[in-house]
Amino acid sequence: MKLAAAFLSAILVTVSAFPSLVSAEILAMMNYESKTPDSIKAMKLTGKTVREEGIAIMDVDPNSGNFGKILMNIPLPADLVAHHIFYDRTQTKAYVTALGKGELRVFNLNEFPYRLKVISVPKCQMGEDVIFSEDNKTWYLTCMNSANVYVGDTATDKISALISIPGTYPHGALVMTDIDRVLVTSTISGDLKTPDERITVIEASTNKVLGHHKVSNKKSPSGEAPVELVRVPGSGAPQALITNMFGAALWTATWNAGKKDFDVAEAYNFAKDKAGVPLEMYFNKSGDRLYVTTANPGMFHIFDSAGGMAKLKLIKTIPTAGGAHHVGLTKDGRYAIVQNAFINLPGMSDGSIHVVDLKTNTTVRTIDTLKKRGLNPNSLVLLPEWNDLGGH
Repeated sequence: MKLAAAFLSAILVTVSAFPSLVSAEILAMMNYESKTPDSIKAMKLTGKTVREEGIAIMDVDPNSGNFGKILMNIPLPADLVAHHIFYDRTQTKAYVTALGKGELRVFNLNEFPYRLKVISVPKCQMGEDVIFSEDNKTWYLTCMNSANVYVGDTATDKISALISIPGTYPHGALVMTDIDRVLVTSTISGDLKTPDERITVIEASTNKVLGHHKVSNKKSPSGEAPVELVRVPGSGAPQALITNMFGAALWTATWNAGKKDFDVAEAYNFAKDKAGVPLEMYFNKSGDRLYVTTANPGMFHIFDSAGGMAKLKLIKTIPTAGGAHHVGLTKDGRYAIVQNAFINLPGMSDGSIHVVDLKTNTTVRTIDTLKKRGLNPNSLVLLPEWNDLGGH
């Protein structure tokens, strides 16, 4: 850690001494883990095989001389199975979830070197997503294999409540304070053998579970595994967009003020595009573009969303690599940085990073830095100076 701190300090001094260099970099943060032994063998990689985890800071600017270089590395426990990195709404704090331990890590993005604090969440098995209320006062940690959601205070990171949702597998979440609701997807059991088909509705002010909605047109059990949620910007009635992982579809949950509940409907199906396992969704600042990743075989989809979710128009599908997952969007709207790895699953853990130019809708460069070391980036966010939250 001391060496990493000294290295980062040297970088900051160099950048400040040469202001012209500042515009020639886009820094991304990604947590990584070792590929499976079978993957390493298939890639014919040699060298150490000790399991490795960490957080890397990398330059992903396609025009930078440091493109693809790791500028800072923070080791993590090799048995943590760090999963995702989430920013609070001010982008001053970062939260790292874990599949392997009942721990949530948090650090201040304004402190160098980063000082990771461990928050004990012992009743959380497979920590998935951390999402924040619109006022940024409250965070919610979903725990997929323990059927519960932790609630915490963003300012102090003290736990304030534990919401039990028996019979579910909490993964994605969305706070809609204006209608006093929290939505949580029920995805799949920890052994990946029992996919669900529902979203759960919670009263935000009381943490009371109000009910569930099936988000599938198939006979139950459909096994469609709804996974992530994002609020649709500019919609008349409050509306959430949902990715159905094994249903290869997008669904909407639209607020019905008359019955004080949601109406659900399918919005788009990827089957005709020969794409499966949709995961993450992002909107541009004006709300007229929707970006969706599908992990199998690995694609980045660009939609015209100006007409609403019922009239989505696919503009282009860009092949990336197996496991297309998280995306870092630059504030200027120029680039989408696509991370290609999905929890080390066979065929969906390529380990590369694709840089997509959103002006030309083409991949302009690819990064194999981690891949060549036998590592997978499990998630990716740009550092706050460059990062557009993408509607999250």
